Amino acid sequence: MSEYAIVTDSSCDLPAELAEKMELTVLPLSFNMMGREYHNYLDGRELSFQEFYHNIRKGAACTTSAVNIEAFKGAMEPILQSGRDVLCIAFSSGLSNTYNAAKLACEELTPKYPERKVYAVDTLCASLGEGLILSLAVEEKRKGKSIDELRIWLEEIKLRVCHWFTVEDLNHLKRGGRISGATALIGTMLNIKPVLHVDDEGHLTNMGKARGRRASLLALVDHMEKTALNPASQTVFISHGDAKEDAEFVAEEIKARFGVKNFVINYIGPVIGTHSGPGTIALFFLGSKR
Repeated sequence: MSEYAIVTDSSCDLPAELAEKMELTVLPLSFNMMGREYHNYLDGRELSFQEFYHNIRKGAACTTSAVNIEAFKGAMEPILQSGRDVLCIAFSSGLSNTYNAAKLACEELTPKYPERKVYAVDTLCASLGEGLILSLAVEEKRKGKSIDELRIWLEEIKLRVCHWFTVEDLNHLKRGGRISGATALIGTMLNIKPVLHVDDEGHLTNMGKARGRRASLLALVDHMEKTALNPASQTVFISHGDAKEDAEFVAEEIKARFGVKNFVINYIGPVIGTHSGPGTIALFFLGSKR
């Protein structure tokens, strides 16, 4: 069986040290804030996550860019030249062009390296949902799955990676075109918080609403209760928009309800955080369905 490497992108929002332990090659998406271009590295080396959210709270505008084909080729080609295959596990095509760039890079490299395998998988996942599926993929790789077996396994499991989240400020969703201006205004006045998820096509979908912050956080756990498979045995992933205390509140509620012992809690990086805003809390786990 040929050796292979896993390539991914920074929208996985994994802690940098965990991604390193998992031996991932991580390509950063990029963002432009206050006239300067930054790369969304997992360690926040160009702009810390705290500073990013501080700027957003002060009203700084931000735009984002996907990883391009040349960047993927530049990362994949040295791996292929070393005699290893490449499996790229990418951010949802429903939210970014990153997967499409990865797929095109694979298609361009395949004829150049006919003896090698170069695959891209559209996770239909975002943030630590993508991080969760990467963590599971690395486990399966280390158990001995071949690149073809792991590719098939990912396609089978990806629609069981559940994404539930809520936002604190509706105006960020309004700016991104996710909700109307009227909905944002009324929701803000009535302290209504949306409960959203990522659907089977990898798109952001509004699934309900809660009155007040605490109720919206508990709603995430309520949804977990409906579909989670053997939650006590899982490592549950929670990402946050500079709202660690609220992330820990959700973790404590999950511990109390389901006996979960293992969590990965980390920031939502700037690329996704631009669209979701400060205060976002996102919960990820394996379920019977999304």
